[in-house]
Amino acid sequence: MHRKLVERELTIEGPRRGGEAHRRRRSVTVNLAESPLTWLHSRGHLSDRQFDAGERLRSDYERAQLSPSVTMRWDPVRVDGGGGDGLTPSERQIAAKARFDGAMTEAGAGLSDILWRVACACEGLPDAEKALQWPARSGKLVLKLALDRVADFYRIR
Repeated sequence: MHRKLVERELTIEGPRRGGEAHRRRRSVTVNLAESPLTWLHSRGHLSDRQFDAGERLRSDYERAQLSPSVTMRWDPVRVDGGGGDGLTPSERQIAAKARFDGAMTEAGAGLSDILWRVACACEGLPDAEKALQWPARSGKLVLKLALDRVADFYRIR
């Protein structure tokens, strides 16, 4: 796993993002390269099944190229068409979008918001809760329910 470790000052709201940690104040080491799902899974908050479902959803999200593009894409274009599944790159993108849409539908309207924010947009739970105007520490339970439904959709046992 790739690591990008930084020291952050620990405040009541959590790790402070700006500035250097001062002496005499508590600090925490944060891995900026770690996804929120990986963080939750490594600390025992998500089961292997829930983690696999979230990673599969994020993979489909990325394969479908659903994230916003700011500039022109400079990705190399494969001439041979890629994988051995018999699909063109466009067909693989469409299939990934269909799987993503199906998984989000399976999660449900009330659960898909936090699921997308944490699994696809890689927002931390506290940031997602704040953006959704939810009470603190309420997102983990809802996320776990959504991930269970997504695991059922992907037939992950």
